[in-house]
Amino acid sequence: MAARIFLYLIAIIIVLILMAGIAWTLFQDELLEMALVPSAEVEVLEEVQESAYADRAMWLIRPDIPNPPSDWLPEDFGAAQAAENDVDTQAMYALTMGDTAPPPPESSEADTDIERIPVFYVLPTTYLDRDRWNAPIDSPAARPRQELFAASQASVFNGIGEIWAPLYRQAVVGAFLTDSNDAAVALRYAYNDVETAFDYFLSEIGEDRPFIVAGHSQGALHVTTLLHERIAGTDLAGRIAAAYIIGWPISVEADLPALPLQPCTGPDAVNCIIAFQSFGEPANPDQITRIYDGSTGYTGDLRGDTAMLCVNPLTGDRDGAANAEANSGSLLPNEDMNDASLVPELISARCDHQGLLLVGQPPEDYGRYVLPGNNYHVFDFMLFWSNLRADVERRVTAYRAAAQ
Repeated sequence: MAARIFLYLIAIIIVLILMAGIAWTLFQDELLEMALVPSAEVEVLEEVQESAYADRAMWLIRPDIPNPPSDWLPEDFGAAQAAENDVDTQAMYALTMGDTAPPPPESSEADTDIERIPVFYVLPTTYLDRDRWNAPIDSPAARPRQELFAASQASVFNGIGEIWAPLYRQAVVGAFLTDSNDAAVALRYAYNDVETAFDYFLSEIGEDRPFIVAGHSQGALHVTTLLHERIAGTDLAGRIAAAYIIGWPISVEADLPALPLQPCTGPDAVNCIIAFQSFGEPANPDQITRIYDGSTGYTGDLRGDTAMLCVNPLTGDRDGAANAEANSGSLLPNEDMNDASLVPELISARCDHQGLLLVGQPPEDYGRYVLPGNNYHVFDFMLFWSNLRADVERRVTAYRAAAQ
């Protein structure tokens, strides 16, 4: 009798799991909205003045903040080992960047006089609660996630210049699961903070100094809007060595014509955009296209049925393709997601007709945070960390050479 009851319980559990799986498959968008979209109306927020960003507390990363998370490097990073062991620079560059990568410029006394290029990096969404539409400027709950993203993303840029990463009243994750007016207002509040921080950044780096802009996910959206609203039509556009707009869709037809920079068309191109969104195969981008297809681009045209911009991080080319042998190092997270090791030749990449970056089927170590539709959004930087690091160094070198 007890055995029969146990079997009944097992059967009931199996049925419940199957029902939950079916419900998730059929109603995942509705379930996500119920779990993550705030139910209250959006709060009216006061404008943050540019002078507020003079306070170090308004930044996660700034040149005068000691030990920023962006200084992180994996223990097995070749360049770090070379610095410790005084290994030949050229040899270690080839080891780290790959045998086919252009060699680094020869060092000289003059090199030490070249100013490092500052980077304005905008964090992705890190506030996951649904108690409000805009996160507080400084949220203790979000801080560990901000530091983790900065370590795995902004560290790509720590070899070429000082990094500035503002804190801002980001829209909560639920704002990306609905097309409601509250979501649009919350995103606008978040953008206004980013633009204000950017103006302070400009005032600090100087009038003629080149720079890089970069962002991921919500941060990439705000960087794109910054290009369209703040930078287009100004001298600032020519000062941008490259723009890394990763993890956010840019319509080739409805957005690009209204932006001041065009896509990077080769590994040495400068003053251009690097953009992609990573998906395993088979890819199902419905969660992106559901809102993307009904939205209006910066040109005023609908984005629906238009391809998204894809610049392959393994080749530096628009719409390129490369096998895993071209990947000089992916960050493979540990079980606790608080550290990662650098593993070469792990992930391939090819741009498809929609503009998605297809990466095959990555190892199971990434599986816990893969989003519906085989979306590897959380790992956009990590999958191509070493190649992105080489990419930015190469483009900065080319930008400096073109400016001479």
